Amino acid sequence: MDELSRREFAKLIAAAGVAASFPQQAQATRRTIGIQVGAVSFVDEGVAPVLDRFQHDSGINALFVATFTYGRGIAGRQVPGQPLPDHGKQEYDTEFHGGNYATTHPQYYAHTSLKNIQAPDHPGFDVLASVLPQARSRGMKTFCWYEDVFRRDLEGIERLQEVTLSGKKSGTLCFHNPEVQAFWRALTEDYARSYPVDGLMWGSERQGPFGNALGAVHGGARSNASEVTCFCEFCKREASTRGINVQRAMEGFTKLAALVRETREGSRPTDGYFVSYWRLLVKYPEILAWEKLWNDGQQSTYANIYRLAKSIRSDLLVGWHVWHNNSFSPFYRAEQDYAEFRNYSDFLKVVIYNNCGGARLASYVNSVSRTIFADFSPDEALGLTYKMQNYQEAALTDLPRKGLSADYVNRETHRAVIGVAGGVKIWPGIDIDIPTTAEEKKTEPQDVRDAVRAALAAGADGVILSRKYSEMRLANLRAAGEALNG
Repeated sequence: MDELSRREFAKLIAAAGVAASFPQQAQATRRTIGIQVGAVSFVDEGVAPVLDRFQHDSGINALFVATFTYGRGIAGRQVPGQPLPDHGKQEYDTEFHGGNYATTHPQYYAHTSLKNIQAPDHPGFDVLASVLPQARSRGMKTFCWYEDVFRRDLEGIERLQEVTLSGKKSGTLCFHNPEVQAFWRALTEDYARSYPVDGLMWGSERQGPFGNALGAVHGGARSNASEVTCFCEFCKREASTRGINVQRAMEGFTKLAALVRETREGSRPTDGYFVSYWRLLVKYPEILAWEKLWNDGQQSTYANIYRLAKSIRSDLLVGWHVWHNNSFSPFYRAEQDYAEFRNYSDFLKVVIYNNCGGARLASYVNSVSRTIFADFSPDEALGLTYKMQNYQEAALTDLPRKGLSADYVNRETHRAVIGVAGGVKIWPGIDIDIPTTAEEKKTEPQDVRDAVRAALAAGADGVILSRKYSEMRLANLRAAGEALNG
């Protein structure tokens, strides 16, 4: 850390009544047993009690602290409408806002208009300054866990937003916009220089315009193929430098949107659905060129964060949250090449959420069986997915209620281990009480025990208990520890 950051950090620690001198990190166990946790849990339950519970109940030795997000998936209390867990405040935080839960140091944000990102949720509480000293004293590693989720009402956000095919501003940010890259560099540098964290994990649960147009994702049936991104001036400029005809690309995506609408309405082309989609790709190769353009932007963000973090502190562990769509869509899976991740990763948290996975897979199948796989019934599209993704689970009508099995966890973990071929740690994300509807699968202790054991049996270097502690039931959290000790 630079001297200014050291002084600020020492003051914050002193204010919390904690010594500023850290003991040496205890010898790490061979396996990383992590948990995702947000600031609200430490505010509601106290830092020491939470850390003691993690260690005593589950043998946790790594904290993935939600330091930046505007989404409720990794921060805040339980999602309103879901049952409250058996710990923490028994109420919902209906005024959740999000942002940076550590202290934002302005000197790092000179090159981006997105500067006012301090989370207002817990005034005066710096989650890293409060947690780091006590975590280190217990021999626990601390990772900053930040993700690509924003609000539309942030000051300066309009300069960074993607542009849809129809010309509207989107709620997502464009990876080809220099200010967006500057923002991720700023936040990364802020964390790496201002706090003695052990590592960084960044996540981006997004895909390119082709997959979004097809609705190739859980919840994809609600997608609007005319609102895919990004067609801003920065993307158009980058496309031109690559020799991509921008007008042809936009014309191709416009025709793709029309084909999606017709398919969903049940208007079957003479040659069938898949042939019609493939014919459009042959006529407009610019569609896939634009898909690669988008993916290159996302992957360059991984590489930029990695290089910057390592240039500041070579000992920092830097890795990524790999979105659950990787288990469903073959189009998205093709774009997430584990071998490529070796170039800019120390670890991967591959999302293998099996309890909520059944409902998500069913949603994905019901979506793509109305677009590119509309030649198949939903049941047949599920069978096709199982064949392509190399796992076999319940029938479509049973999937939401049954979820996915430990065998799925084992297979997806093994695929990741083989894919990176050494050099990159695989820490699968294990589902504990991720919200589902009343009719869908709920997590039970045996589910957790089976999933943890399946991941480790497949060669995982550890696991990360997910999505967030504030929605987990304690019996399920304890079950993770039982799996490790049994």
